[in-house]
Amino acid sequence: MENGTKQNKQQQQQQPPSTAMQIQAPPITLPTPTWKLILVAAIAAGIQFGWALQLSLLTPYVQLLGIPHKWAAYIWLCGPISGMFVQPIVGYYSDRCQSSFGRRRPYIASGAACVTISVILIGFAADIGYKAGDDMTKHLKPRAVSVFVIGFWILDVANNMLQGPCRALLADLCTSDTRRMRSANAFYSFFMAVGNILGYAAGSYNDLYRLFPFSKTHACDLYCANLKSCFIISIALLIFITVVALTLVREKQWTPEDSIQEPSSSGKIPVFGELFGALKDLPRPMLILLLVTCLNWIAWFPFILFDTDWMGREIYGGDANKGKLYDQGVRVGSLGLLLNSVVLGLTSIAVEYLVRGVGGVKVLWGVVNFVLSIGLVMTVVVSKAAEHQRRYDSNGQLLPPSAGVKAGALSLFSILGIPLSITYSIPFALASIYSSGSGAGQGLSLGVLNLAIVVPQMIVSVLAGPFDSLFGGGNLPAFIVGAVSAAASGVLAIVMLPKPSKDDATKLTLSGSCH
Repeated sequence: MENGTKQNKQQQQQQPPSTAMQIQAPPITLPTPTWKLILVAAIAAGIQFGWALQLSLLTPYVQLLGIPHKWAAYIWLCGPISGMFVQPIVGYYSDRCQSSFGRRRPYIASGAACVTISVILIGFAADIGYKAGDDMTKHLKPRAVSVFVIGFWILDVANNMLQGPCRALLADLCTSDTRRMRSANAFYSFFMAVGNILGYAAGSYNDLYRLFPFSKTHACDLYCANLKSCFIISIALLIFITVVALTLVREKQWTPEDSIQEPSSSGKIPVFGELFGALKDLPRPMLILLLVTCLNWIAWFPFILFDTDWMGREIYGGDANKGKLYDQGVRVGSLGLLLNSVVLGLTSIAVEYLVRGVGGVKVLWGVVNFVLSIGLVMTVVVSKAAEHQRRYDSNGQLLPPSAGVKAGALSLFSILGIPLSITYSIPFALASIYSSGSGAGQGLSLGVLNLAIVVPQMIVSVLAGPFDSLFGGGNLPAFIVGAVSAAASGVLAIVMLPKPSKDDATKLTLSGSCH
C-alpha cells in the first residue's frame, strides 16, 4: 500500500500544473441530444444579428448624431478591446462558476440582459438626448452622443460575454466526442450566417419603422427610426432564443472536485500570464502566422468599418446630414453585406475542396489575399466611375448612381465574401496545426492568434479617420492602405508560411469570428 501511495504521489508530481485553458468539463454520462446542441448554437443567430446591424448601420448613425467622420472610428475601439479582455476573463470565471444554475448559463443570461439594456440606450439615444436638453437645430448632439457611446460599449462587452460561454457550453455538452464537437461547431457557424443575413436584410429595408410607429419621433428621423426598429427585432430574437435554450438545456452544478485542482492564484487571472508569456516562446511558424494575420486584418478592418458609409458617401454622393441619398446608399450597402454573407457561407462549405484545388492551405490564403487587394483597389475605380457619372434632375438635385455603378459596387461586396470566408477559417486551422506540431496548447495558441486580430483593429480604429482627413476625407485612402497590406499578406503567406502536411491539411475545420 505504501509503495502504491508513493507511486500515486510521484505521478501527481509529474503531471504539469493545470491552467485556465485546461479546466476539464464535468462528466456527462449520456450523449447530449442533437436538438439541445442546435438550441445552444442558435443563440449565435441572435448575437450575430446585432453584430450585423452594428457593421451596416452604426457608423452612419454616429454621424447623424454629430460625430465627425474622422472620429467615428474611435467608437469602434470597444470591439477589439473587449475581445482582448472580456472573453478571457469571462471564460476564466465561467470555468469556475459553482452556481446551481450551471457554469455557463449565468453568463449567457447576464450577457443577453446587458445586450437588451445596451440596445435600448443606443436606439433611444437621440430621444434621451433631446429630453435631456440637446438642441435639435445644432449638428452635434452631445447628450445623445454620450448615451450612444455608453450603450455601444455595453453592447460590445455583452456580446463578448455571450460568445465565449456559448462555445464553452457546446464543448461541455459534447465532452470529448470530436464528431459531435464538429457538428456543434457547424451548427454555430450556420446560425452565425443566419444572423448575418437577418441583420443585413433588416438594415437594407427602408420601411421597417412602420412596424413600430412609436419609433419615429421629433428627435429620431426615418433613418434613426429604422435603426431603432432593427434593434427591437434583434433583442426580441435574442431573448426568445436564449430563454428557450437556457430553459430546455440544463447544466449540472459544477464543483472544484470535477476538475484537476489548481494552485492558488492569489486573486490573479493566470490566463493573461499564459497568453502574453506564450509570445516569448512561439515557434517560427506561429510568428509568421501572426504577421500574416496581422497584415490581413489591417486590410480588412477599414472596409468592415466603413463599407456602408462608402456606399452612401462615395458611390451615392450623399452626406450623412443632408438629403436622402446617403441613407439610400447605406441601405444598398446593407444589401451588399447580405450578398457578402451568402457568398461567405457558400465558400465556407467548399473550403476543403478549394485547398485541394489550388495546391495547399497557404497558397489558397495567399491567392484570396490578392483577391482582397484587387477588390479594395476596385473600390477606387467604382468610386471614380460614380463621381464621373453623377446625374442631376431638372431642379439640380443629385440623382442616385446608374444601374451599372450600383451593380459594380454590389459585385465587389459579393466577391469579397470569398476571401472573408478564408479569413474566418484558414488562420484558426493553421494555428491549431502549428500548435499541435510544437506541443503547445491549442486554446492558448488561438488566444495568441486573437492578439494578431484585435491589435490591428485598434490601430485602424485610431488612425483611419485622421489618416483619411489628411487626404480630404472619405474612405478611399484607408482602402488603399488595406489593399497594400492585403498584397503583402498574400506574398508572405505563399513565400514564408510553412506548408502543412497532407494529414494536417485534412484537419481543417470551419471556424467562425467577430469582429
